[in-house]
Amino acid sequence: MTAILTFFTTLACIVTLLPFSRHPHWAIRGMDFPRLQFAIFIAVLLIANFVFLNKQSQFTWVVISITALCLAWQLWWILPYTRLWPHEVKETKESSPDKQISIMTANVLTPNRKVDKLIQLVQIHKPDVLVTLESDQWWEDQLKVVEVDMPHSIKCPLDNLYGMHVFSRLPLSNQEIAYLVEKEVPSIHTTLTLDSGDKVRMHFMHPAPPSPTENPQSAERDAELIIVAKSVAKSNQPIIVTGDLNDVAWSATTRLFRKISGLLDPRVGRGMLNTFHADFPFLRWPLDHLFHSQHFTLNSIKRLPPIGSDHFALLTKLTLSPTVGADQTGLESNTSDHNWAKEITENQSISVNDVPQVDNSK
Repeated sequence: MTAILTFFTTLACIVTLLPFSRHPHWAIRGMDFPRLQFAIFIAVLLIANFVFLNKQSQFTWVVISITALCLAWQLWWILPYTRLWPHEVKETKESSPDKQISIMTANVLTPNRKVDKLIQLVQIHKPDVLVTLESDQWWEDQLKVVEVDMPHSIKCPLDNLYGMHVFSRLPLSNQEIAYLVEKEVPSIHTTLTLDSGDKVRMHFMHPAPPSPTENPQSAERDAELIIVAKSVAKSNQPIIVTGDLNDVAWSATTRLFRKISGLLDPRVGRGMLNTFHADFPFLRWPLDHLFHSQHFTLNSIKRLPPIGSDHFALLTKLTLSPTVGADQTGLESNTSDHNWAKEITENQSISVNDVPQVDNSK
């Protein structure tokens, strides 16, 4: 039993220590994803070490101490996405309807044909904006019905799992589809006008994930995240960034995105809202995101019922409340963060000027 528990403690150390490396290889970056699962595994292992190992042995206490440190480190990353943590974004107290915006973010899975499930959710929740990811020409054709209530749209149908569509009840301007890092992976950038007349800068993203079947490294994904972060950091305009970022909320790279951009995460203190994988309850993590500037407070954020995809859709309702939200703060950056961000973008030979300028505040 000692040998078995020692082996699993060594394994716990490996999965805990690997993400310390900033190497972008998928096998290393992938260790960021299942931190909740790792934490559960290590917690069970810690109990087993207490129960089965000889507590008179100094070696036992070394093993227990190492296991406890691994558990503490995993929890440090995921606890902000539990109700044990303070809210990063304030709740909306008094909401003016003309300053509200609701956004449904849905990775539909290209071969999925259960479009009626998504349309039903749109009819029930009546979002102001629907963004679909992995939507090809078939999905575009099927979703024409939503254009009755959402007449403003930006369409980029692709059959490579990176198609993207935006449908909006509210007017869109300065629309641009950009291929920031990879020539077949688009992002959409636009300005949305609320009923109040206020302008909101919108960025819809779906960078390719690091994986053995797509990009062997996370370099391309990381560069797209950071270049958008740098772009929005220069703006004083209300900003929303949403999409399937193929990165978990608690990873070092998503945290770097938040530090550089200054954007807030409404999930902090409210729950993980794991949107992937819809078919495997024990293998889920938050891949679909919505970040926003301090101009907004939160009405609600929730994961929606399944739509036949491997992702759940995410519905977020915000209110433009610049005065109330003025003292909201997220993660703060330091010199090391900016140096890392610079290294990431320079390695992909891209600059902040590559991001479409949809800022109306200047």
